Formats: sequence, C-alpha cells, structure tokens
Amino acid sequence: MAAPVLDVRDPALHALVRPDAPLERIAAGLAFTEGPVWVGDGLLISDLPNNRIARWQETVRGVELTTFLYPSGADLDDPRPLPQPGSNGLTLDRQRRLLICEHGRRRVSRREPDGTIVPLADRYAGRRLNSPNDLVVRSDGLIFFSDPPYGLPNQADGREQDANAFYRIEPDGRVVRLADDFERPNGLAFSPDERTIYLADTRRLHLRAFTVTPDGDLIDGRLFADMAHAEPGGPDGLKVDRAGNVYCAGATGVWVFAPTGRLLGIIRTPERPANCAFGGPDWRTLFITARGSVYRIRLETPGIPVG
Repeated sequence: MAAPVLDVRDPALHALVRPDAPLERIAAGLAFTEGPVWVGDGLLISDLPNNRIARWQETVRGVELTTFLYPSGADLDDPRPLPQPGSNGLTLDRQRRLLICEHGRRRVSRREPDGTIVPLADRYAGRRLNSPNDLVVRSDGLIFFSDPPYGLPNQADGREQDANAFYRIEPDGRVVRLADDFERPNGLAFSPDERTIYLADTRRLHLRAFTVTPDGDLIDGRLFADMAHAEPGGPDGLKVDRAGNVYCAGATGVWVFAPTGRLLGIIRTPERPANCAFGGPDWRTLFITARGSVYRIRLETPGIPVG
C-alpha cells in the first residue's frame, strides 16, 4: 500500500483526493478486469477473457475472491474464437437486480434473484447488436448502454449494425438508438440531477455531454473534455460523484474533471485502468479495474449510489 502519485492540474483535486490517501491493490491475477459494481458488501468484477464475473469481499476470514457467475457472456459450447467472450459492464436496476452487458451473446441481460438470466436487448431494427459494453440506469428505470464492436472477431466479423452507437431500452423492451456518430462508444454516466449524461468515445479521445430529456432522448451534444495523452489509452468507463465531478479511466490513470469539464488531475495507477466504481458502506471508496488487477482509494466526496 502506498500513497498514489497524483498528477495535479488544479489544487481543487485535493478536496476530493487527499495527497496521503493510499492506493491499494486489492486483487490480482485476473485476466482483464472491467465493469465493477458494488453490491451489498462486496464488489462484482467482470473478468472478460475468463468468461466470468468474480466477487471480491472482505470477511472475518479475510479477503475473498470467488466466482459469482460462469459463464458470464458466452455459451460454453460456442466454437467462435472471441477476443472478449465474457461480460463487460455491470450495474443494478432499481430493484437491485444485476444488469449485464454480455459480449459473447451480444446482448444486455438481467439476472433474477433466483439466478435466471433474462435477455433485455439483443437487436436493434431487426439486426443483432455489436457487443454491448457498458450501461447505466436512470432513476425511472430506463436503461442506457453503449454498443462498440470490441467483442466481435477482428471488431468486424459478424457485425450487423451500421454504426457503433448508444441506445436506451424502453419499459416495453423496445431499443431506441440515441447517438450514432461515435467511433468507439464506451463508458456513460449521469450527472446527479440526471439532466446531463456523459458519453465516452475511446477512439476520438474525448468525453461528450448531452442534455437528457424527460423521455430519455439526448439533445444539445457538446464536447465535455479532451482526454488525448502521449501515453496509450483513451476514455473508458466513468462514474460521477454526488458533487457532479466526473471520474474517467484513461491514459495513466483515472482522470478527474469538475462539472464544468475542467481537468482537476489524474489518480495515477500502476496499470492502465479500464473502469471504476464507487462503493463501500459510505460510497466513498473508488474501485479501479486495471488490466489483471483491482485497486481502491478513499475519497472525500461520496459517489452516486447504484441501485
């Protein structure tokens, strides 16, 4: 455990991350970690190449890392060589049921309390989705998700959609395309009042913000932040704290932006991160999935609770 190396761009970062806050590696030895979500007293993590969802938790016996769901995103008898067969983005709906972006099965699904998996969306306009990547649920239950081609062989074979887009799922199951001018749509998160949604484009190295209408449409799209960097890595998974600050995985670590889009700094990580999530009893712990490891750091401002 060691204090993180903070790349401070604005002293306001220290109001969110104490300079002496330790960055702790809490799990290692996984293949590629993604989709963290805090559930009850533990963290669920997608381990994509291993086609499973792992569960990390601290118990009276110590730290435990177990398999929560296997397979998590591809059928065991599917012969296709998939680069990312397992689940990716995870979150909870308003009934605290687990929602899963399944790369291999190219769908968004829901896990019922009895373990039954219910498909929610696998097609748009009669054609199969690419490979749903990340998702977020609005307080009224509407589900928003991204659909890049990362889970397809060569990111092209088998693609049926004419765009890499963001979508929403209506209560009746209808899938609505929201934005299709992204090269690699990825992470997404709402502002605390849900009037704004932040969308990542990994290929174009930027975050965009849109105003969200009551019906769930996106209007007034604008550039929120440029995340270009000399080191490899574009904007990936992102979350928002209760004060409206945006935390996005990117080159060298987790980038922290004020609600205005001003870069406050970067929480540097030893491995390039793919996603992050708030959790813990007070939602003040930021969990970071980074390649084969998971890290955590305590923050001063709590995140927006999930579920």
